[in-house]
Order: sequence, then C-alpha cells, then structure tokens
Amino acid sequence: MGVEHRSRAIYVMSPAGAIRDPAVLERGVAHLRALGFTVTLDPAAAGRYQRFSGTDEERLAAFERALAQPADIVMATRGGYGLSRLLPRLDWAAWAASGKRFVGYSDCTAFSLGLLAQTGAGSDAGPMVCSDFGVQTPDPGMTASFLGAVRQAQVLADFVPELPAGAFRGDIAGADSPELDCSGMLWGGNLALLVSLIGTPYLPAVQGGILFLEDVSEAPFRVERMLSQLLHAGILARQKAILLGRFTDSGHPDKQDGHDLVQVFEWLARQVSTPLIGGLPHGHVPEILTLPVGAQARLTLQSGRARLVRA
Repeated sequence: MGVEHRSRAIYVMSPAGAIRDPAVLERGVAHLRALGFTVTLDPAAAGRYQRFSGTDEERLAAFERALAQPADIVMATRGGYGLSRLLPRLDWAAWAASGKRFVGYSDCTAFSLGLLAQTGAGSDAGPMVCSDFGVQTPDPGMTASFLGAVRQAQVLADFVPELPAGAFRGDIAGADSPELDCSGMLWGGNLALLVSLIGTPYLPAVQGGILFLEDVSEAPFRVERMLSQLLHAGILARQKAILLGRFTDSGHPDKQDGHDLVQVFEWLARQVSTPLIGGLPHGHVPEILTLPVGAQARLTLQSGRARLVRA
C-alpha cells in the first residue's frame, strides 16, 4: 500500500520521553518505509537523560535539526513528558514559515497548541512511530487515516456517536435522534496538557471552534476536575461542539466509589449548552485518527452517525 498522490519524507525525532525499546523504533520506521515514505532518524532519537530523550538543550537541538532538514513531515517517536519545558525556547515563527507538519499526540499537544497560539499554523494530532507504527501489526484504520491526512483527504472521521444524557439542548432538546451541523476551527488534544496551558501564551483563544479531547491513565474524578477547569474558564462555552475521544486506563471501577466516566460526561452535559459528542476514535488507542489541529472543519450528526470533514 503506497502513499497516494506523491511520495513524502518523514523526519523522526524524540521531543519528550525516551523510547523504551529500540526494536520498537526500528519496527515503526520499517512500517512507515513499507508505506512508501522516506524516513530519516534524528541522531538523538534513541537518546536518554533521566526520563527524557535528552537534556532540554539536546531536545531543542533536535527541533532545530528538524527545521533545517528537507522532509515536510516531522513525527514524534513517542510522547511521555517534557515538551512543556521547551515551549518558551522554541522558534515558533520558523516552524510556521517552514510549512512542516508536526505529527504526534499526548504530550505533543503542548507543541501543537503552542504553535497554533503563537502563529496560527497547524499540525496533526496523530500517530507516533513507536506507540502506533511500532506495534507488530499497525491498525488499518489508523494507517488509512494518517495516509488520508498526508493527501489532505476531506473526511476526517465517520463514527457512531455516544451521546451523554442531556448532551443536546435548545432546538434539538429531547429529540430521539438529534441532528447537528456546525463548522469551526478544529483544535484540542490531550486534556491534561490542554488544561496545563490555561493562563499561558501557548493556549489558543479559539472562538466558535470544534474542540476534541482525550486522555489516558486519569481517574474519573481527575477527568472531571480538568473538565471543570475548562468549564469555569469559559473555554467550553465558546465552542460550537465538544468531541470526546477515548479516555483509556482510568482505573479499576472498585476504586472509584461509584463515580465513573459515564457519570462524568453526563455531569458535564448538564453544565454546558454546547453539544457534547463522545465516541471519537482518537486518543491512546490503536485506531487513533489523525486530526488536523487548526484546520477549518464541519461536524454533522445525522441518522445516528457523526461525520467530521474539512470545511
């Protein structure tokens, strides 16, 4: 299965955490090459310093090398933690001027939103080399979505929505099969990273957008606390729709005292008038979709299906 329309090159770097197994990195690179990409590894991609892939200075140097090389896609090996430390020292204007598409999710949300806030330039919340292409058999849906992003396919997502109780109000309140049609800037990413940027110059002030959220290893009460912060900051009310991706590994139900993610999202639906739609195949899951952060998109809900397309 080759890359459609034109072959493209990928530069692979480690912007945050250190990779755990070099064999996984090698396998991920091999899978990308099998798809028709020319893949170049940053010299420090397999580095380690404490939990990071390098010191702050070493990781900043990796960003500079990524900017200087010709490949127009820069893909992270993995997330983890560490990008937040670099935000004040990154050359945002140079990244925007380069036209390169940075691809990653999880901790990479800090870079994607920082770039959007500082310059208005976009990036892709999508698969990473180790966690997604480095598995024995990469998920076909993940691969197809990434290849679609490379050629800028119109359809971004088409899925069966999960609608929390009270998710729709106003004109469509109480409808057996609610419908929705709205357009706006697509933005978002990892909930914890997004919340950590509130009050900083690295959170874009999006009005009338389509916000998508996901997270991993966060207990329901922590997810609710972070959503509460977005709620009280007025960020949720300013959006046209909120898409809930996957919130995985949230802890054993026996330790939640009857408080689970379903209750969290139903609580949120009662607090906002913004339509709330769950079930988006995005997050720390094998089938992760590639979503263009900063792109104009149209979201429709009709006949029991949600559809997200480039506007």
